[in-house]
Amino acid sequence: MKILGIDPGMAIVGYSIVEFDGSMCKLLHSGSIQTSKKSKEGARLLEIFNDMKTIVEMYKPDIASIEKLFFFRNQTTVMPVAHARGVILTVLEMSGIPVFEYTPMEVKQVLTGYGRADKKEVEQMVKISLGVEKLPKLDDTVDSIAIAICHSRSVR
Repeated sequence: MKILGIDPGMAIVGYSIVEFDGSMCKLLHSGSIQTSKKSKEGARLLEIFNDMKTIVEMYKPDIASIEKLFFFRNQTTVMPVAHARGVILTVLEMSGIPVFEYTPMEVKQVLTGYGRADKKEVEQMVKISLGVEKLPKLDDTVDSIAIAICHSRSVR
């Protein structure tokens, strides 16, 4: 099963393609969609839409696992992130890809056993889960991998 993990955002959308064979996860590809803060919101959303559509067409995931918004400390960023998330969900729906949503706390709980784990603990569990020593540099991309792994463990 190919899982598309997504960490939504307006400036950066982290994404990953993780293959799960029923017991092991393998990272096939990861990256980010980055939009310019100088562009208008509509143009940035269109860029996210088009890039996500290309990713879905290229990698043909079986399902998608996306971070669920439930609480945001910074009220100025919650709306743009929600808009980006809506555009991503639209692409997935148009493509007929089932979507599973997980809160950050759920992802941390599934990966580390502790819902308030810090970034380093999550990164360490992602490395162990994939059997790798290095991860992508962007936190958003690593978070997308964690979200995909979370789903693989939730369907066991």
